Amino acid sequence: MKKRIVVALGGNAILTDDASAQAQQKALAETSYYLADFVEAGHELIISHGNGPQVGNLLLQQQLGSSAENPAMPLDTAVAMTQGSISYWLENALVDELKKRNIQKSAVTVLTQVVVSEDDPAFQAPSKPIGPFLTLEEAQAEQAKSTAIFKEDAGRGYRKVVPSPKPIDIVEYPVIQQLVESGVITIAGGGGGIPVVIRNGSYQGVEAVIDKDFASEKIAVLVKADMLVILTGVDHVAINYNQPDQKELMQVTVADMEMYSEQNQFAPGSMLPKVEAAIAFVKENPKGKAVITSLKNIKNLLEAETGTVITA
Repeated sequence: MKKRIVVALGGNAILTDDASAQAQQKALAETSYYLADFVEAGHELIISHGNGPQVGNLLLQQQLGSSAENPAMPLDTAVAMTQGSISYWLENALVDELKKRNIQKSAVTVLTQVVVSEDDPAFQAPSKPIGPFLTLEEAQAEQAKSTAIFKEDAGRGYRKVVPSPKPIDIVEYPVIQQLVESGVITIAGGGGGIPVVIRNGSYQGVEAVIDKDFASEKIAVLVKADMLVILTGVDHVAINYNQPDQKELMQVTVADMEMYSEQNQFAPGSMLPKVEAAIAFVKENPKGKAVITSLKNIKNLLEAETGTVITA
């Protein structure tokens, strides 16, 4: 049965150790091989993607090339720039993969603005990692010459952190819904969307990065999706992670996940936002399902609903 599915793709799935455009295009071609399974199965597809590594790298480029005559762009504009570049690569890669399967489908990118509140406490406590991983010494050196804040990220090194307010609304969601209903594969909410606040009746960008999982959840609710699929590096969410009694979660309820979350089973900045976004989607859409799994498990998800499947 045809479903409307929002798929949230991580920025680290696009960027490997090679930050060149060619390497990222190659990674997205491999990603599209798996994403095309949703379309081949007859589902309506909306894709969002992260941009944490890419926007951080772009900001570094902007700073290095900044001058009085050609100043660096602000963070909200850098988010828009990476939203455009990654989506451009993804559009072409996905259409090419579908052509190989003799499927004629259009894909389009919606440059997406996401409304946040100026009163969001995130602006006082930056927490969203962006950019490359640094050693402690490299992070300390960077911090000494700027106002940037660096924090350790999931045991992999230190990264710059910026405010990450929660999304309140998606400006372009009616257009996204119309495109999907017309049979167009829609890429939206890239990089969590461009963070904007409403001032004097106008949308104005702010210095922040929205977590793409929360933005994807908001899109999924607004377009009345049947399923939110959050892709990560593992097939299943686990409790007691990396312990002798580690247990992979299969079919679970919102109550189960809330209980595990209260037990601090999920790492902040890593699995926790994915779990929180999944819980929020099912709470707002009790008939829907949220799935957390890996890119390579998509076929198994479609055939046997494997992965961590969260229901009301």
